[in-house]
Amino acid sequence: MIVVTADLLRRQLAAIFEAWGMDRDHIATTVHVMVETDLTGVDSHGVGMMPTYDRWWREGKINVRPEIRVVRERASVALIDADRSLGHPPSTMAMQMAIAKAKETGIGVVSVQHSNHFGAAGHYALLAARAGLIGMAMTNAGPILVPTFGREARLGTNPLAFAAPARKNNPFWLDMATTTVAFGKVNIARRAGKPIPEGWALDTDGKPLTNSQQAFELRRLTPLGGTRELGSHKGYGLAAMVEILCSTLSGSWLAALDPATGQPGDRNDIGHFFLALNPDMVRDEGEFRDDMDRLIDMLHATPPADPAQPVLVAGDPEFATYAERSKTGIPMTDTLFKEVREVAKNAGAPFLLGA
Repeated sequence: MIVVTADLLRRQLAAIFEAWGMDRDHIATTVHVMVETDLTGVDSHGVGMMPTYDRWWREGKINVRPEIRVVRERASVALIDADRSLGHPPSTMAMQMAIAKAKETGIGVVSVQHSNHFGAAGHYALLAARAGLIGMAMTNAGPILVPTFGREARLGTNPLAFAAPARKNNPFWLDMATTTVAFGKVNIARRAGKPIPEGWALDTDGKPLTNSQQAFELRRLTPLGGTRELGSHKGYGLAAMVEILCSTLSGSWLAALDPATGQPGDRNDIGHFFLALNPDMVRDEGEFRDDMDRLIDMLHATPPADPAQPVLVAGDPEFATYAERSKTGIPMTDTLFKEVREVAKNAGAPFLLGA
């Protein structure tokens, strides 16, 4: 493992995006989201995405000088066209708009169409919680989830995130893929040269696969639950729900497929969904946050099965990791370190991490 400071990682990512010709404001937003994600320990969705972004950039799938615009807007809803940009800038804009609407009307719902990968869904949900609101964020993605009883991928990992503010506790902060694991976890195992647990991925016959390199190449993940007996139909249903809210509602391609052919197109066309809800317009001001504290405290007080492992609440590991990595730095595998060096080379940008 190689450990780098958050500041150095920010400068490295900014150097690459600047070499791509990305707008300065978009660079700042994208770098912020990515490094914040790495600080929370979600290593699959921060700098770990750079090799994929690099490939999309070289293939012309990312518009580095987009015209991000509001296509339609009403009091509580809006639709944003990302113009094929990386998803971080339009998604930040969308959640900020949803937050403003929720403070004014009680609820804000903003969809984003024609986008790319936006990083970790949890980042955007937490923006709402930091503003005292309930937040939700979702995105669809290219086909990688194999429906229950199937053997070919049809939906994305289609994550959903939910965050709710408390008064004295950290927010409740859930961020989960609707596949058994996020694809980035398979990539992390591949980079480390380790097998993956049975139940994460499938081969071309729909049988369990444990070789991380093969799983990375085949891109066939199981729905949350892994098997029908363990509830994969529920993960499949949730993934379809996210697809409806992100793709069908926004008018993006279904599962990033070309609607004319039913096959992956030559460009990404991803949709996102953001919701902010003002609890102080449902309850008296502050009552919701007080009750959130009671709920979180009750869950934390659950007698543990193992005294060495207390019961946690969604978000606890990420907040703890953020505090630790802010002091000690962000770890990178040797493989990822080399991959980022290659990304910098492809862009004609300086490789700052090596210093």
